[in-house]
Amino acid sequence: MTIDTIAPAPAGGIGFFEKWLSIWVAAAIAAGLILGNLFPQLFGALAALEYASVNFVVAVLIWAMVYPMMVAVDFGSLAQIGQKPKGLVLTVVVNWLIKPFTMALLGVLFFNYIFAPFIDPADAQQYIAGLILLGAAPCTAMVFVWSQLTKGDPTYTLVQVSVNDVIMVFAFAPIVALLLGLTELSVPWETLLLSVALYIIVPLAAGMVTRATLLRNGDASALDRFNGQVKPFSIVGLLATVVLLFGFQGQTILANPLVIVLIAIPLLIQSYGIFGITFWAAWKWNIPFSIAAPCALIGTSNFFELAVAVAISLFGLNSGAALATVVGVLVEVPVMLSLVAIANRNKHRFERG
Repeated sequence: MTIDTIAPAPAGGIGFFEKWLSIWVAAAIAAGLILGNLFPQLFGALAALEYASVNFVVAVLIWAMVYPMMVAVDFGSLAQIGQKPKGLVLTVVVNWLIKPFTMALLGVLFFNYIFAPFIDPADAQQYIAGLILLGAAPCTAMVFVWSQLTKGDPTYTLVQVSVNDVIMVFAFAPIVALLLGLTELSVPWETLLLSVALYIIVPLAAGMVTRATLLRNGDASALDRFNGQVKPFSIVGLLATVVLLFGFQGQTILANPLVIVLIAIPLLIQSYGIFGITFWAAWKWNIPFSIAAPCALIGTSNFFELAVAVAISLFGLNSGAALATVVGVLVEVPVMLSLVAIANRNKHRFERG
């Protein structure tokens, strides 16, 4: 299927390709696992194209996903964000006062008690550490994709993510140190700052220039036509990212299937639980769906680049903590797609008149 053959989205809905996105993602997962095991040297070479644990191939693909939504950001409406503070308050509370602690609680519950008969105690502590790192790192880039799939407010989503990033600079290390019981924590600032630059600043600047150019040379219809033309690239970028991520870890997954499943269980409970809490709270608080859906999705997804980098720097490349953060990468896309579907199916509940 080429980009030209992707059916456009009907007014007020999503296109055929997006409607069956879960099927294409499942195919991309299978392709990544197969290709990763057939061509390990190729994927090893692609994985080596990184700096500060940020892979540049994945960064380019994420940039392709994020850019279309950045074009839709209306900076003229930023002044009105203060009139709708509920979404920001809920984002901050869930991401920094609830999510890290529930993830730590689930990690201890499952690996110190429920899974204790199946796992070495030393490995259990490593897995708990990896889960804590994931729980304390809210998503930066991919949430723009999830927001777009729920027709979220792009301007408000940008503000929510930006506020999270500012808080993360100051709060990530203390929270992780507290939950891990460490007195000192080495945060890879290169990874954090480079990720923010690549996934937010660069595509945002490109989107600003594109939007200004289109509006200067045409009108709103020109902007709508452009968004319709570039939107398929966002989906293609998502699928290519899935192929790469699963290709990078194809051998690891097949070599440790039981451990992967055990790590995934508390991650799944955390993801659906946090989404349910946030989505319900947004509904009860009368937050509009275009803000509520991205808010719940931001709280659910993780900044896996940062979590993986910190796990490697603290515990080593082959540690259980690093493996746990990688499992977080593997389960995120399928889980987030299912949550997008749940959010869209419940959109009518927010239409109260």
